[in-house]
Amino acid sequence: MILRIAVAAGGLCTLVAAALLADAWVALGHGPDDERRARMEASPQWEDGVFVNEEPMWNNYVGMFTSWSRASAYGSPEQPVAVERGDASRFASAPRSGLRVTWLGHSTQLIEIDGVTVLTDPIFGGRASPFTWAGPATWYAPPIPLDALPVPDAVLLSHDHYDHLQVETIQRMADWDTRFVAPLGVGAHLAYWGVPPERITEVDWWDSVQVGAVEVVATPARHASGRQVFDQNRTLWAGYALVGPEHRVFFSGDTGLFSALQTIGERYGPFDLTMFEVGAYDRDWPDWHLGPENAVTAHRWVRGEVLMPIHWGLWNLALHGWTEPIERVLVAVEERGVPVVAPRPGASFELEPLPTLERWWPDVPWDSAEVHPIVTRGLRDPPVADPAGVH
Repeated sequence: MILRIAVAAGGLCTLVAAALLADAWVALGHGPDDERRARMEASPQWEDGVFVNEEPMWNNYVGMFTSWSRASAYGSPEQPVAVERGDASRFASAPRSGLRVTWLGHSTQLIEIDGVTVLTDPIFGGRASPFTWAGPATWYAPPIPLDALPVPDAVLLSHDHYDHLQVETIQRMADWDTRFVAPLGVGAHLAYWGVPPERITEVDWWDSVQVGAVEVVATPARHASGRQVFDQNRTLWAGYALVGPEHRVFFSGDTGLFSALQTIGERYGPFDLTMFEVGAYDRDWPDWHLGPENAVTAHRWVRGEVLMPIHWGLWNLALHGWTEPIERVLVAVEERGVPVVAPRPGASFELEPLPTLERWWPDVPWDSAEVHPIVTRGLRDPPVADPAGVH
């Protein structure tokens, strides 16, 4: 009898595992072919079979496994998030200033810069997970439907984590007449999901791609990659500098604080606008993501003028309160005299004039930097002072 029960339990576990794998199979993506793999292995960032950061990330593993007791009671909104809905009519005319940004939540922005349109890390519904039924769910539907957006000249992908690269969205965009720019190795996922190979451009750090009048430069980041257990750090991660004839914009992707941000500022700054991730952080893994105060520091290191906080307000991906990232950013920019824009999801803005700050999120409790500090470890070349000419 015991043997029969054991066999039945084993069979049931096998069926469940097979069902889970079938649900996630396409979303897991695909490994690189020989040609793509050869280029990856030639990268200066490739070492012992994986991509590596110039400054390794520090983790307090004991703290990571014991930290759930301090999870905020306000990790998700209690009321619907007040987004700004829109349709295709918004994009019928070009931006007056030559630069307009539409924040669609998290790290998804439509950037119209000097006659060129780019879309970053597109997420349009779904979960930050390979599964259709489990994992972090978005707090609101896309403020502007995907089919209401203008087809961009380029789609910029920062890395292959599920909150930045989503199979359902890519499959809907696969027949767009656009260029997909992605870090080394990520193109294998795109091709597997139906994007024609000739529309995929894979880049290493410091590679440059010309898109119309705008130079798109893949810049270093301090992060990681992977969509399943066996492909960790086997694709690259990056940010992007957009250098136009009139305007310059920096998109960080996901990153912790790292020394080469200063090099980015020296080579491609000053930037009219920077978009730095400010959410999903923790004291026990401080180098994976910037956190609010480090985002302001990073903004200054790249010689930014106006800061736009991103990577918050769509998913519950950490233990802090959902409004904490923006609240702490506002404290930090006030202390350091940095201009900031914080649009509600779905809103478009230009920098001339600078939009008035609207506190569209609720007033709920949050932890300050003193209570929950994010202390970067292992910087190779920390600056002795802020770069000249920035706030």
